[in-house]
Amino acid sequence: MIISGGGTGGHIFPAIAIANAVKKELPDTEFLFVGAEGKMEMEKVPAAGFTIKGLPIVGIKRELTIANLSFPLKLITSLTRATKIVKQFKPDVAVGVGGYASGPLLFVAANKRIPALIQEQNSFPGITNKLLAKRVQKICVAYDNMERFFPSEKIIKTGNPVREDILQVEGKKSEAAKYFGLDENKITLLVIGGSQGARSINMSLLAGLKQLSESGIQIIWQTGKPLFDKVKEEVANLPLLGRGIEGEAQIKVYDFISRMDLAYAICDLVVTRAGASTVSELCIVAKPAIMVPLPTAAEDHQTKNCLALMEKNAAILVRDVDAMQQLVSTALQLANDSDKREQLIKNIKPLALPGSAKIIAEHVIALARNK
Repeated sequence: MIISGGGTGGHIFPAIAIANAVKKELPDTEFLFVGAEGKMEMEKVPAAGFTIKGLPIVGIKRELTIANLSFPLKLITSLTRATKIVKQFKPDVAVGVGGYASGPLLFVAANKRIPALIQEQNSFPGITNKLLAKRVQKICVAYDNMERFFPSEKIIKTGNPVREDILQVEGKKSEAAKYFGLDENKITLLVIGGSQGARSINMSLLAGLKQLSESGIQIIWQTGKPLFDKVKEEVANLPLLGRGIEGEAQIKVYDFISRMDLAYAICDLVVTRAGASTVSELCIVAKPAIMVPLPTAAEDHQTKNCLALMEKNAAILVRDVDAMQQLVSTALQLANDSDKREQLIKNIKPLALPGSAKIIAEHVIALARNK
């Protein structure tokens, strides 16, 4: 089995979840991941125990830039390298999880008549999956009405695969409190901006840091690497920073949270972007969420992901442009409104599709066997 895609955690973690689900059904399966050189999959995939090869492929910038001039050469090089990879590995089936890295590999696999499946995480598909849709046999989606973009006979609604530990957060609150050094009886806000962090979310919280520190709530804050040092310093310099158990600071700052299961277990509300994987995780763990969609995401798909939840009164939207003025006050308002939080929990819970990885794995195996 060959799996291609990446660029962000939203593509990588579903890919790993699918591979693990296939491995559980067929332990002798041989796996090869193919990603984009220099992107986070080149680190995260080996850490999960799988082999990965990189392609020099890059995305096309929406604005006219010098970087776009190198795209044709990098595409040709990537197609040539993908052809060599497929020829040497001889996969029985190919899976694409989105992101430009999956384009060359799935294109080559389909041309060589290798059964192929793509997984589209968002309510509005990216250009790579739109281009690949005609060439693959199955298209796994997470939202309704995707026949607007894909051939209806190929669509299977599976939901988005999530990391296995996310499926098991019940009963972990005490463990989470010890892990983060927090009080399990206090209201806890989790702030996540995707695997790379979110500048507007970070800057909005920094602007309201005094207000947050005086509110008495606890915060677990994943900043991403770019702003980690700045946020850490600002938090350390807070004169009125609340203190919790054993004098521990009540604002915990991380560049990356590896134990997201524990972060979800202890939190009472979440401030986040609206990437597909995060949305799926929030549905499964049933947490009240304030979403700040990334406005520059392809086709504004994060806003569309959030609106799909808002239609069911299952999330709160704060637009990126309004975050500096509204985000902290909205978060504190929700932290102090248990009825609103319960309403959001009640409405987001039915949207969960927890068996996604297993369902996709079954379709992948069936394609391979019918080759």
